[in-house]
Amino acid sequence: MRIRVAGMENEISVVDAKDHSRYEAQDADGNLMGFVDYKLYPGVITFLHAETLPDYRGRGVAGLIATKSLDDARAVGLRVKPACPFYQSFLEEHPEYADLTKRPNQEPE
Repeated sequence: MRIRVAGMENEISVVDAKDHSRYEAQDADGNLMGFVDYKLYPGVITFLHAETLPDYRGRGVAGLIATKSLDDARAVGLRVKPACPFYQSFLEEHPEYADLTKRPNQEPE
């Protein structure tokens, strides 16, 4: 996923760095901007810790990482467990992802 953010000269790439069990956002020069660590379990991905590096805060980097990681989870049929406070808040603010946190036989609220 490559995205151009208003006010930033560089594009942002969000990739699943599977060898590190985290999603990473990088600028066009390959500089790490932020990341979220995760743990995979059968049928579930748990997001453990999200962080945006100080120089890149306030630019929507964490939201881009969350969007990409949640879209990927949906695409492969994973349920999401948001152990990270940022992901908990993001999911509350973005009801379009609410289905990802439901258990398989759980009734919608």
